[in-house]
Amino acid sequence: MNHKKSLDKHSFQELYKEHANFAIRSAMVITRNPELAKDAVQETFIRVYRNFSSYDANLPFEPWLYRILVNECNRLLKKEGNMRSYPQPNLENDERLSTSSDGNAADLIEAIQNLEDLYRIPLILKYIKGFSEKEISDILELNQNTVKSRLYKGRQNLRQLLEMTEQEAYLNEKHR
Repeated sequence: MNHKKSLDKHSFQELYKEHANFAIRSAMVITRNPELAKDAVQETFIRVYRNFSSYDANLPFEPWLYRILVNECNRLLKKEGNMRSYPQPNLENDERLSTSSDGNAADLIEAIQNLEDLYRIPLILKYIKGFSEKEISDILELNQNTVKSRLYKGRQNLRQLLEMTEQEAYLNEKHR
C-alpha cells in the first residue's frame, strides 16, 4: 500500500480491505463483545482516515493502526463499564478467530479469553498478530521490558489454564 499523506477514497478502501479482518478479530478478543468490536473497528478506521496525515510513512503501518484500535477498544470498554458484565461470546465456533480445525484450538481460545487483559492483549498481539515486542510496546504505550514481562507471565498463566483444562478433560473421561 502506498502511504501518502492523505488518503483518497480508493486507497482507503484498499487499506480497509487489507486490514479489516485482522482488526475485527483483534477487537473481538480485546473487548469480548461483538458489538463493541464492530464499533471499535469502525471508529478506528474513521480515525485512521481523519488522522492519516499524522502517520509517519517511514514506520510500519500495522503498529500505528493497532495502537489506534487498542485505544478505541479501551475507550469503549471504559465507556461501557465493567466488561465482565457481558456474556462471553462463543469464540470456539467463530471461524474468523480460528483457522485451525484442531480440537485443541477451542481450548486455546477459551484459555486466552480467560486471561486478564494485562496478559491477554500482549499475547494476542505477539502470537496471533505477529507484532514484535518493540511494536507491542509502541501499540500499548508501555516499556519494552514491561511487555516482555507480561508476555512471560501471560505464557505461564496460559500454560496453567491449559494444564487445568487437560486435567479436567482427563477426569471427565475417567468418570464416564
